[in-house]
Amino acid sequence: MSEGHPIKAVLIAGPTASGKSALALELALRTRGVVINADSMQVYRDLRIITARPTEGEEARVPHRLYGHVDAAVNFSAGAWVTDAAKSLEEAHAEGRLPILIGGTGLYFKALTAGLSVVPPIPAEVRESVRARLERNGVEALHAELARRDPRAAERLNLRDRTRIARALEVIEATGRSLLDWHQEGQPPLLPKDSYRAVFLDPERDELYARIDARFDTMLRAGALEEVGQLATRGLDPLLPAMKPHGVPALIRHLRGELSLEEASVIGRADTRHYAKRQFTWFRHQLPEFEWVKPEEARGWLAAALRAAPDPR
Repeated sequence: MSEGHPIKAVLIAGPTASGKSALALELALRTRGVVINADSMQVYRDLRIITARPTEGEEARVPHRLYGHVDAAVNFSAGAWVTDAAKSLEEAHAEGRLPILIGGTGLYFKALTAGLSVVPPIPAEVRESVRARLERNGVEALHAELARRDPRAAERLNLRDRTRIARALEVIEATGRSLLDWHQEGQPPLLPKDSYRAVFLDPERDELYARIDARFDTMLRAGALEEVGQLATRGLDPLLPAMKPHGVPALIRHLRGELSLEEASVIGRADTRHYAKRQFTWFRHQLPEFEWVKPEEARGWLAAALRAAPDPR
């Protein structure tokens, strides 16, 4: 692989526990690259273990960007990530490094390659009012309110999806426009077509689910429960993104005495497996530009793709 990097970036996606981090690290070592996080949970500094962030040793081997740079109290959004990613891409190119964007958050990759709607900031009083109604009246009442005010958005949302229902109601209340309307307007992609190579790791399902289960147990042995406990002591809003990584809500319930550790572990492993299934579906339907490759074939695929890539400049 040449120092000049004939493409602007490499995108490595895949379900959780599919081997993305090891592949990105190896590629960065071979290309003088920089690894840029595209996982919505790994941005939070409070949760290194339970979100499977790269270790300090791995981060020391090659430059890593956008890992653990956000406090758990921040409601970090895809728009905020795009702003940070744009800066990281610019810095990488200025240093002559190959940006390697890695993660499992489909919305981040879609924003990167297709653009993102720009919703105005929601005033704090609106957000607090919506969340107070959610806690007081429950998610079904909030969905009914959304159905009256924004029936198109309500129709698309799962009746139990507290976070997205609250978000859609905040937007209609603060702006007078549907979130769907805002999604039709937005900023252009950071990476135009043909300026990148994108791969989605496609492991065998049974093997992946076994790895997910084993990794969750490894996380617990490495201190994930203590990490979650420290987060719980902060008393943060349970609707914040940092309070919802897979395993975190169940482990918090264990710490409150509501579940045994084994029960919490079963829930955490199951939630992670379900999330992996959704990742497969989302990327297949929303990001057709990603080429699906078995993990054991990914190194050869990347090497061939980078050799054959035309220079987009």
